[in-house]
Amino acid sequence: MEVEGLRRAYDAVLAEVDAGGFAPPPPGRYSAEQIVAHLVASDELMSEATEAVLAGAPYAFYEPDEVHRPELDELAAEVGGLAGLADRLRLTSDRLIGLVARLGAAADTPVETHLREGFEIVIDGPLPWGRTIDLHTRVHLPRHRAELRTLRTAD
Repeated sequence: MEVEGLRRAYDAVLAEVDAGGFAPPPPGRYSAEQIVAHLVASDELMSEATEAVLAGAPYAFYEPDEVHRPELDELAAEVGGLAGLADRLRLTSDRLIGLVARLGAAADTPVETHLREGFEIVIDGPLPWGRTIDLHTRVHLPRHRAELRTLRTAD
């Protein structure tokens, strides 16, 4: 598992956040704050799952793709808006990356995984935890980076 790739994916997302200048989202889509709050919530769940894998404990991972907007808005308000969310994402991503760096052979541990990435990827069953981290790196983070970029370039 490539920890450096995970770091680069987070750095790219955070660069988009730091660029700022986001327009309101199209109807039914997340705002920039909601996207970053979703990533913070996702990081926290992924860190819990990674800790469980490292401890040898069983775990089921449910990607919070459809976290309710009021919960995301509450987190944004709690930490002071987009700037506070960016700071929180730096902390949660650093924690997750540190845990992933320790996985080694435990990355092959099957974890009951339930996640959806749009219409492209749907997983509902055991998956080696390292594969879930890889999907997070190569699909989940770039998807949200692209959403942020679209919000910034929206008219």
